[in-house]
Amino acid sequence: MNALRSFISAEMDHEVPPEVVRAGGVIACRLGGVAALFYGSVLRTGDLDGLLDFYVLRDPNTHSGVMGRLLWPDVSYHEINVGGKLIRAKVASMPIDAFENAASGRTIDTTIWARFVQPAALVWVKDFGSRQKVIDAVASATSTAAGFAALHGPEKGGPSSYWRALFRATYAAELRVEAPGREDQIIGHSRARYDELLPLAWRRGGIQFTKGKGELAPRMSGDQINALAAAWLQSQAAGKWLNLARLLKAAFTFDGATRYAVWKIERHTGLHVPLTPFRERHPIMAAPGVLWQLWRHSVAR
Repeated sequence: MNALRSFISAEMDHEVPPEVVRAGGVIACRLGGVAALFYGSVLRTGDLDGLLDFYVLRDPNTHSGVMGRLLWPDVSYHEINVGGKLIRAKVASMPIDAFENAASGRTIDTTIWARFVQPAALVWVKDFGSRQKVIDAVASATSTAAGFAALHGPEKGGPSSYWRALFRATYAAELRVEAPGREDQIIGHSRARYDELLPLAWRRGGIQFTKGKGELAPRMSGDQINALAAAWLQSQAAGKWLNLARLLKAAFTFDGATRYAVWKIERHTGLHVPLTPFRERHPIMAAPGVLWQLWRHSVAR
């Protein structure tokens, strides 16, 4: 087992609250999953009153339709009662083979390797073979991300300077609006982790580098630079359009969207919006009425 894979394998076993493990397993079984990855802010804070983020990887043979195969992930909202505690989760799901392919950098997508170079925990898995696939894929995602970090980063610098350059580049390539300094927040939560991770990922990806006085300097060949630059140009050209297509898909296929929106409104504004059958079945048609209630509530305050 190489050093990067050992690092990822240990990180996947990160201890999380039992409610998270239980919720991840329930959701994975609902969606025909073979593995459930837990990530995001609640992984760091442990605040189970917040919204949990899961990525469920499905059996490739599970029917997901053409859209599910070509324009992943599918997005859904779930509420699970675990020992009297209501767990709320936003879930992205996709076939595990598509996840492996995207993690490797063989597609124009940036979202998988940019997301899973960040901490995650494997909270549920169907079998040992699926666990091995997930660990290999996340290690591959880390190696892919580190390669692009070398491309976008300085000639030499501390590990954080490369990760910072990577996240800035991916935010610009995707249809995302992030607050200034978001990349510093991500790195700052686990700086020692990212410092350790970069040289491991470069070695795994075949990128030579020198090290001294807390700085690293990648020494890539011309062929390596050209291959990374060509791949990046393709991702950059398609990134915003790809994410726009995903947003449009989610607008019509987000399972549980109304329950998710109602919870978000009440959590952030204090306005209670009754969840009626009409609103559940026709969220787009019901939206103007909810927005009117929200406006009146904000004026009254």
